[in-house]
Amino acid sequence: MGVVSDGKKAYRLLRKALSSRASVQRVRRTLRARGPHERGRYRIAVYFADGAVNMYQMRQWYRPLQELSSRWPVIVLARNATGAEQLIDEDGLPVAFVPTVRNLEKFLAKQDIRIVLYVNQNTRNFQMFRYGRRWHVFINHGESDKMYMTTNQYKAYDYALVAGQAARDRLSRTLWDYDIDRRTIDIGRPQADHYSGTLPYTPDERTVVLYAPTWEGDRPSAHYGSIATHGETLMRALLASPAHRVIYRPHPRSGVVSDEYGAAHRRILTAIAEANAADPSAHHVHDDGADLGWQLAAADVAVVDISAMVYDRLAAGKPLLITRPADERASIDTSGYLSACEWLTVDGARDIVAEVERVSADADAVTRLHTWVQHYFGDTAPGAATAKFHAAIEQLMAKWDEWHARDAVDPQPDDDDVSDDDGDDDD
Repeated sequence: MGVVSDGKKAYRLLRKALSSRASVQRVRRTLRARGPHERGRYRIAVYFADGAVNMYQMRQWYRPLQELSSRWPVIVLARNATGAEQLIDEDGLPVAFVPTVRNLEKFLAKQDIRIVLYVNQNTRNFQMFRYGRRWHVFINHGESDKMYMTTNQYKAYDYALVAGQAARDRLSRTLWDYDIDRRTIDIGRPQADHYSGTLPYTPDERTVVLYAPTWEGDRPSAHYGSIATHGETLMRALLASPAHRVIYRPHPRSGVVSDEYGAAHRRILTAIAEANAADPSAHHVHDDGADLGWQLAAADVAVVDISAMVYDRLAAGKPLLITRPADERASIDTSGYLSACEWLTVDGARDIVAEVERVSADADAVTRLHTWVQHYFGDTAPGAATAKFHAAIEQLMAKWDEWHARDAVDPQPDDDDVSDDDGDDDD
């Protein structure tokens, strides 16, 4: 059995390697056909070292960065072939494919990159930190109270653009000797100014419920996913109700760790298909599209797990329920919104129809919600967050000019010409 198992593993690794090499070749052919990037054009780079599975982290930034590009041209530095291929296909922003350190150095030598933005904490971010004389700025891929949001890795960046006071308070409580006032800049949620997508159904009298669970997590402290504990129960009840329409938007990684979790997800998909077949006017939706926004605006009530989706929905200022993790080992920060949110327990999922009605009609719940919206995002008037985002970039560009002027007086070696061997030069 051991020999057979090892053989299967070797075959999977070989298949993965061949697939990766094919992706590299396709990406390079596509970019060669488009021609080289204009020398010296770009001032801002988004560093993305992940594959296609984490594209959701980039997609939400397309429109804010497209608007920013009218003032400061932006390019994505893609390190992974499958991620680069997806970025090219979606055509949200210009892409430079830099799989090796040598590729990265060659690109930087031809551009005037002054700010590097990071949407996640990929370990390969460290390879980019080697380049000084530019600002390394963490912008994240969402606001939440997960432990990810207080990692000590924040200290690796020159600055972090955060949503608001809640983020600053969270970091202050957790990080030792971290200068919150100097190294964080509030920008609200500029993505909320660019909600995208169109309704896949015609609105009617049905109450629309968005169920957006996260993935199962890869360790007990991150077991926030609810598909296997709450999801099937609440979906059965809502799908059986003629008064409700469900938008099911699962995390794209659902089931990557747990086969049981993935099986529960697939059973929900089957239940949606069966409910629509029984009543075509229901128009229940399995949403796995790239656009995020229309769901948040269309749903009368949202049911979400502890994830960035809590705060995506919070920014919309509309009623929501948050699933209480069934695993008691899951880490929950109850010092922020989760201390006063509307929890949905495993038992409560059985009575989801009543729970949806309750959070929609409870005046006190609505008032509490609006208080927390202000605390997390500040001014949520249309355009306010975008203005903050642009102002933050202008502030960093001004700081770059100040330090660049100092270099002109006291020149330093050009770090972009450093090419020591990092062991990362093979495609």
